[in-house]
Amino acid sequence: MIFWQVTLQFLKGFGTTCSIFALTLLFALPLGLIISFGTMSKFKPLKAVMKTIVWVVRGVPLMLQLFIVYYGPSLLFHVPIGDKFVSTIIAFSINYACYFSEIYRAGIEAIPRGQIEAGQVLGMTRFQIFTRITLMQVVKRIVPPMGNEIITLVKDTALARTIVVVEIIHLAHKISNTLAEIWPLFYTAIFYLAFVGILTLLFGWFEKKLSYYKV
Repeated sequence: MIFWQVTLQFLKGFGTTCSIFALTLLFALPLGLIISFGTMSKFKPLKAVMKTIVWVVRGVPLMLQLFIVYYGPSLLFHVPIGDKFVSTIIAFSINYACYFSEIYRAGIEAIPRGQIEAGQVLGMTRFQIFTRITLMQVVKRIVPPMGNEIITLVKDTALARTIVVVEIIHLAHKISNTLAEIWPLFYTAIFYLAFVGILTLLFGWFEKKLSYYKV
């Protein structure tokens, strides 16, 4: 009986985990592409600023970034502490956008310059060259590393508990303390493994769909 009650509570907590995951991807994927364009910009001041931001974000632990986003405005501007969930999404999105930007950059820079020049000779605009020549090749190249980062995101959602967001690990700690038993913490592994398993299958299928396109 207790097992099923715990399972039902975990399903609610895992819903929050999935929400953090989905919203982070929704914002981080396009933001990462924008940042990558900044780090590749020929305008040196912009390039320097974007590279510095990426360096700082990648160098500071995500847990500390959560604290900065959640408590920072209150400490600096003496405003009320913001919403925990919103702060989590902001911190996670910025963090993962910077990691994604480096994957995007590596994928774009790996495309032979001759292909871009060929598009220019044909009279194509920069946007047309990117969408018709570069994009699909970049997508194929970045799927494996991007998949690794996205799977890491699934596990990193557990850090949201540090600012008391009620996700599955937070619930597991609470239930373990109430029952004075450790098994609820280990039980959460089943949820994470199932989620990661689904993502692994999804990325495997996606790679096969792109396998016709040789690079």
